[in-house]
Amino acid sequence: MSNPKELHENTRLDYKAYPFQLFRNEVYQAAAKDCVLYLHWHEHAEIILMREGRAVFHIDSAPHTLIAGEILMIPGGSLHVGYALDEGAVRFDCVVLNPSLFNDYMHDPVHAQYVAPFLEGRVRFPAKPADIDPACRDAYALVHEVIEELAHRPPAFQLIAKSKLHAFFALMARTFLPDQLAGKAEEAYFPGRELFKQLIRRIEARPCDRMSVEEAAAQVGLSPFHFCKMFKRLTGRTYVDYVNLLRMNEAQRLLREQRWTITEIASHVGCGNPNYFTKLYKQYKGMTPSQARSEAARNGR
Repeated sequence: MSNPKELHENTRLDYKAYPFQLFRNEVYQAAAKDCVLYLHWHEHAEIILMREGRAVFHIDSAPHTLIAGEILMIPGGSLHVGYALDEGAVRFDCVVLNPSLFNDYMHDPVHAQYVAPFLEGRVRFPAKPADIDPACRDAYALVHEVIEELAHRPPAFQLIAKSKLHAFFALMARTFLPDQLAGKAEEAYFPGRELFKQLIRRIEARPCDRMSVEEAAAQVGLSPFHFCKMFKRLTGRTYVDYVNLLRMNEAQRLLREQRWTITEIASHVGCGNPNYFTKLYKQYKGMTPSQARSEAARNGR
């Protein structure tokens, strides 16, 4: 759908390698009908866990009342807004994630059958899953655990949070994904998927090769405009963003090996300017190449 540009929120996600973020919302003295979540939309999916109070959240104009312990699922691209229903405190947590978080599952046929349809926007899970099937509440513990990981950030929290989010979506898909969609409408929805997969395998195998958008588009028989649109729909990232992530992953591996200088690594991954390489590496990995090398040396890697 097309929503007003002025309501678009460029939601900050800390690290591009793990594009998810926790936002904790607290209004200590709300009055009934006070806005507790302003009207906006973003390309990321969102899970809201209500902690305290009552509020009504509108998703593309459809109202959903939430009380403590309930979960609301908001698809990417949807306009949403929230209002308090009573006087007093209103607290809720929002987990915002980009579908590209699960790109490494792209070639997994079970993921493609069950989880990908939601991430790609082909189907929507119910906004309040437990209202449709109360058994869904058993899976809500996973969302609580994800929030704890993102809030406290212990070692390897990214991996734990990612795996629990994927498990949550898989359990929701087990319950709600229409039988007729599984393995049937995939090709109709995304013609040329196999050509894209072949291209992505090639990029993943040789991320440092130079391939322009025009050359990549020719590989799948599309114009650059339609290629970029379809690539982002499939991966959740732009073509350039996807290639940059793979290159920074390769740079990370080389930094740990300690064999090449940082300037040599920058050149190898296609960044002729070391300053630009440092900026790009920090954007994707959360630290500079020098910091990454020092950390690897301390850990004996």
